[in-house]
Amino acid sequence: MTNSTLTLARAGNEQAFRALTDSYRRELQLRCYRMLGSSQDAEDAPQETLVAGWRGLEGFGERASVRAWLYRIATNRCLNGLRDRDRRPRPAAGLAFEPPPPTRLGEATWLEPYPEELLERLPDTAPGPEARYEMREAVGLVFITALQRLPARQRTVLVLRDVLGYRAAEVADMLQASEAMVNSALQRARSALDARLEPARARAPAPHSPRERELAESFADAFEQGDTDGVVSLLTDDAWVTMPPEPFEYQGREKIAAFLRHVNAMRPAGRITQLVPTRANGQPAFGHYIKESGEAVAQGTGLFVLTMEGDRIAAITRFGGGDLLPRFGLPPALPS
Repeated sequence: MTNSTLTLARAGNEQAFRALTDSYRRELQLRCYRMLGSSQDAEDAPQETLVAGWRGLEGFGERASVRAWLYRIATNRCLNGLRDRDRRPRPAAGLAFEPPPPTRLGEATWLEPYPEELLERLPDTAPGPEARYEMREAVGLVFITALQRLPARQRTVLVLRDVLGYRAAEVADMLQASEAMVNSALQRARSALDARLEPARARAPAPHSPRERELAESFADAFEQGDTDGVVSLLTDDAWVTMPPEPFEYQGREKIAAFLRHVNAMRPAGRITQLVPTRANGQPAFGHYIKESGEAVAQGTGLFVLTMEGDRIAAITRFGGGDLLPRFGLPPALPS
């Protein structure tokens, strides 16, 4: 940033303001996704942040970088969004069938997957010196889900400190709080997050590696054929099937097999299931399409995201809604 660019922006030059801020738009979107858990809401938040920044540019005192200043605005926008969301009714269960008894009834969470394409467009910005998590882990569904179950303030502090690597003093300045409050919130957040995240086990195959591709393709083949045993053979012993925001969660091969057999038994005669590959949250994913007997097209119904560990699948997460698919480069329907 040059003083002349900032001076021009303060004088009302929109091109100068874009030169100051445009390079941060993508990372702001990911920052807001971690806070909000919704890729749709995270698309709106950066624009709202930049509008607020444009209107409040006189308040930028140059004590911090433009990036940190924008992060402060984005943080406040996200906190406001979370407060507004808490006033709305929680998502209701909407399965088209009565599921079998689950392992547990989980918490209803505002959670959506994040398109891989947006991750690939991120600028090559290294996290700050205080970061504890690698980019791949900090965008994975396991981590994002655990974040959504933290109180908003703890979530904010943990993302700023442990994911983005800001120092405690910088976070305190962004939140207009004391360092003692920041450190206290961080300690509570780390404790809660560690309790929710499973202990580190075998690492997942490298993204786009032959092993990852083989596992994903084997899952798709077995699922499309209604081969429950084939799907279950690919799972870890303690794998999970979840369907946010539905509360029904199934763990372990036996429970998952019972759930899949129940789903397959509910299929109308002549139904064809198709899975089309894509990626979400740095993980293999599939658009889910269903073609009923006599219909000309297969309608998109949602997205599966696979979490892998070692040479097995540790979690299958299904997100319902065909409107998700275009965000992942997939059509809403497939012609025959």
